[in-house]
Amino acid sequence: MTRIVVVDNHGQFTHLEQRALRDIGVDTDIVDNETPPDEVEADGVVLSGGPDMDRIGRAPDYLDAGVPVLGICLGMQLIAAELGGEVGAGDYGGYADVTVRIDDEDDPLVGSLAPETRVWASHADEVKRVPEGFTRTAESDVCGVEAMSDTDHDLYGVQWHPEVAHTERGEEVFENFRAVCEGR
Repeated sequence: MTRIVVVDNHGQFTHLEQRALRDIGVDTDIVDNETPPDEVEADGVVLSGGPDMDRIGRAPDYLDAGVPVLGICLGMQLIAAELGGEVGAGDYGGYADVTVRIDDEDDPLVGSLAPETRVWASHADEVKRVPEGFTRTAESDVCGVEAMSDTDHDLYGVQWHPEVAHTERGEEVFENFRAVCEGR
């Protein structure tokens, strides 16, 4: 059975990320973000959302763990910040129902959602520029980078929360990530 751990960055929906993975038949646990990657056995890692980039612990270490990584909200922002992208305050602010346009229908994570999908997202902070090697894979009227991928290194991020009921087709994002993890 595929094993994907959720690294807890103190997000309010972390337990829902674990549940979403469990619901699609993935062996999963939540691990504290102070846990070193070499103490975790997994086929993939989800970096959860969270309130503050100052509270990400050792989560960035998972980018070098040799397994696919999916960053959700703050998780995506920390991927961008750690790898040379740019993160800044969003123009829109708090949580909202947003229509996201998929830019790359061949992307393994979000391509199947093309041409667009409705999501629940926070835009207090957001990725302003993707790191080198990444492609912007989704955008919206309120955010220029709603999703990004580096398929060469199996690093993915979404600004929105696929684990919440307000997001249409959120389960599909987790299924697509499972497929990435199983395809290695």
